[in-house]
Amino acid sequence: MARITEWVAAQVGETVMPKIEAIVFDIDDTLYPERDYVFSGYRAVVDAFAGRLGASLEIYARMCALYATPERSRVFDVIVEEAGVAGPDAERLVQAMVDTYRAHAPSIALAPDARAALAELRGRVRLGVISDGYLISQQRKAAALGLDAWFDEVILTDAWGRSFWKPHPRAFEEMADRLGVAHAACAYVGDNLAKDFVAPNSLGWTTVLVDRAGRVHAGATAPAGGEPHQFVCSLSELRDVLA
Repeated sequence: MARITEWVAAQVGETVMPKIEAIVFDIDDTLYPERDYVFSGYRAVVDAFAGRLGASLEIYARMCALYATPERSRVFDVIVEEAGVAGPDAERLVQAMVDTYRAHAPSIALAPDARAALAELRGRVRLGVISDGYLISQQRKAAALGLDAWFDEVILTDAWGRSFWKPHPRAFEEMADRLGVAHAACAYVGDNLAKDFVAPNSLGWTTVLVDRAGRVHAGATAPAGGEPHQFVCSLSELRDVLA
């Protein structure tokens, strides 16, 4: 695998590129497997609504099975339909399930390669997080993963509203400013080709896709200007960024 710095150098000939001084990460399917959050949320929903839905173990198993089907985005709707709830009651119940899912305190942990990479990088470069998603959910994930102990800055874009989710550049401009690092000396590591790399690419960041097995957005395609500069299968490979 070509090193990221070699790739960048090849694009500009003899121009000397700045050393990477800051590495910024997405959260979901980058620092931990997003599937773990989903199943943790299913458990929280089952615990809260088993009285209305039926036997908790059976309902939880059904949710996990639906996750692997095209009904993934309608798991709660399907469960409510199968429980025989209809009309306005069904709508209210589904919304309550969604609210519980988003607000639950997740049972998740940093992936082993993420923990090892952060331990190696901490103190050598500035570290940050930029992540989309409903604010309460991302706040709970950040707390469960202990991100404040690892990162210099954490930006959850929903604090500004959904219009500022990626690919909007505001978070990347803000992050470089907070970290005190030039855009050309920043790298962004994410998992979603559809939106993660458009803004940092446009600002001159180095971009890296971590291709985790089973990642939720494995089927996404990159828009114009959204291809990452490099692909890695594990965050242990990020040492190439520092070469």
